[in-house]
Amino acid sequence: MTMRKILSFVFLLVAASTWAQGDKDHNFKVAKNLDVFNAIYKNLDMMYVDTLDADEVVGTGIRAMLRSLDPYTEYYPEDKAGEYKQMMTGKYAGIGAIISYSFTRKRVVINEPYENMPAAEVGLKKGDIILSIDGESMADKTTAYVSDHLRGDAGTTIEIKVERPSTGKKLTFKVRRRSIQMPYLPYYGMQPGGVGYINLNSFIEGCAKDFRRAFLDLKKQGAKCLVIDLRNNGGGSVQEAVEILNMFVPKGVELLTMKGKIKSSNQTFKTTVEPIDTLMPILVLVNENTASASEITSGALQDLDRAVVMGTRTYGKGLVQVPNVPLPYNGKLKLTTAKYYIPSGRCIQAINYKHSRGGYMEHVPDSLTHEFRTSGGRIVRDGGGIKPDIEVQPDSLPNIAYYLERVDTTDLVLNYEIDYIKNHPSVAAPSQFDLSDADYADFKKRVVDSGFTYDRVSEKALDELEKLARFEGYYDDAKPEFEALEKKLKHNIAKDLDYPYNKEKIKEILTADLMSAYYYQKGAIEWSLRGDKQMKEALKLLADPAKYNSILHPAKK
Repeated sequence: MTMRKILSFVFLLVAASTWAQGDKDHNFKVAKNLDVFNAIYKNLDMMYVDTLDADEVVGTGIRAMLRSLDPYTEYYPEDKAGEYKQMMTGKYAGIGAIISYSFTRKRVVINEPYENMPAAEVGLKKGDIILSIDGESMADKTTAYVSDHLRGDAGTTIEIKVERPSTGKKLTFKVRRRSIQMPYLPYYGMQPGGVGYINLNSFIEGCAKDFRRAFLDLKKQGAKCLVIDLRNNGGGSVQEAVEILNMFVPKGVELLTMKGKIKSSNQTFKTTVEPIDTLMPILVLVNENTASASEITSGALQDLDRAVVMGTRTYGKGLVQVPNVPLPYNGKLKLTTAKYYIPSGRCIQAINYKHSRGGYMEHVPDSLTHEFRTSGGRIVRDGGGIKPDIEVQPDSLPNIAYYLERVDTTDLVLNYEIDYIKNHPSVAAPSQFDLSDADYADFKKRVVDSGFTYDRVSEKALDELEKLARFEGYYDDAKPEFEALEKKLKHNIAKDLDYPYNKEKIKEILTADLMSAYYYQKGAIEWSLRGDKQMKEALKLLADPAKYNSILHPAKK
């Protein structure tokens, strides 16, 4: 027994010595490298052929250092205070409108005013061409330049001169800037079959209260089930996510644990009040852009067997940031300090999370992940994101629709929509509106007459196949077939526009834009749900209680 105590004491001494040596080595390396960095800059500043800009050179060094870490540890110098504030609050001071660049006009235009915001209140419309701001011409200015001039201190007034394409008139608006809150709960409403729907696109401070009001309103309207749409929700406040979860999970349940290097980074979140509803069937829609607080929400509901998760695998952000580490000279550091673990004990952070090609989207095979269990015993895994209980891929965008919406520099879509709005002062509500075949025929004619072209994937694939056949010596024997296929794959824009799937998706793009112009963002969302493939599957599942329950509570083998 005495010998055992002696050996234990010796082991502790060796371990302590090793740890002390490790700390000593680490501290030496830190001091050494800081001395080297300082010496390099001094020599550069003294002898480099050009005069150095200290902010630029040292700032580049800081950014490179942070880039060797995760994508969320970020430095905000004093001159980026506005950007930091917007990142933290989702707010900025401005007029409240999305702007975009018109290639044919070489001007920035108003694309979408936000509802109940200064731009909409004074009467700015989609398509208005921004001619000047406070007397300064905006000709040939970039979108970023115009955006900077539209923003400013809350309470200040700017004069915006625009040309309205629908009338050709030049109009002047005096707009009083104010704090702009990006719409975080742009739409909620009832869907067929007594299903309530809430679209939440960020976890901004205060969103839980609005979510609660929306849910209670839906219950008053007779909602028997609930769809929470977290697609494209990049996250935000963990506390807001916890408050929303508390509406559906009993008091005292552990929702989230944070674990970091230092004690202050460790934290556990539990439900603290009695819930509103623990029985209503819930379905959460997610996709690859569902991240952070959205993954806490969807993952916790999945781990607690409280909701079915549907869609595609989420982003995989399980890192926690302290958003306000003060730095000298009024700088700020957003610093990753911990990982978070949801109720099953899993961390949904992607395994390799350092910067790589601008991101780290990584979903490893199940064989390399770890198995965890939900409250009811269902198997769930870590390794990157929340894997839906039911995977439903969204409809893909046809190549021609992609080029019309995002690549075309002749403003075909914008000009058509401006003319449509001019000829239709009002339209039916989103729940009843449809773009007629005659309207689409008008758009088709514009596209064909413009000489619009796009890169067709089939033609590219055929070119690659022909090169490969020539290389391997098969082309001569297959030449007639290649020539026949090449004729069939020649560009025929009119035919491509009439192809049913292409036509359907192009009409969806046009209609969503028009709905946002007439009824703002909530109108575009309400209309889009009518043809949303994932939403249709959600409604189908919620209409089948037996199948819904079998997913959350599968029969034990």
